Order: sequence, then structure tokens, then C-alpha cells
Amino acid sequence: MAIVATIEHGLTNALVESFNTKIRLIARRAFGFHHVGALIALSRLTLSGQRPQLPT
Repeated sequence: MAIVATIEHGLTNALVESFNTKIRLIARRAFGFHHVGALIALSRLTLSGQRPQLPT
């Protein structure tokens, strides 16, 4: 069924798998943080696409 749906609608789960891989890499980078909030903040900052202005 999934193959037929992919062919008919052109939809795949590639985007979800991409985010999953990125989150795993971020979690690996965040290993050693003391709070899970730091991992969540790092994920949001990395995956949101927003680039805050840094002080010069």
C-alpha cells in the first residue's frame, strides 16, 4: 500500500527521516548537558532556520 500511495501522491517519509537524523546528531552533540532543556533549545535553534543577531 505504501508503494502505491507514494506513486499516486508523490509523498514519502524522507522529510521525517531527515529530521530524525538531524535530531540524533544534535543529541550526540549535546551529550553531557545537564538538562534536557539545553538539548531542546539546541534542536530548536538548529532546525528552526532562524538566525538570531549575535552581539558584535
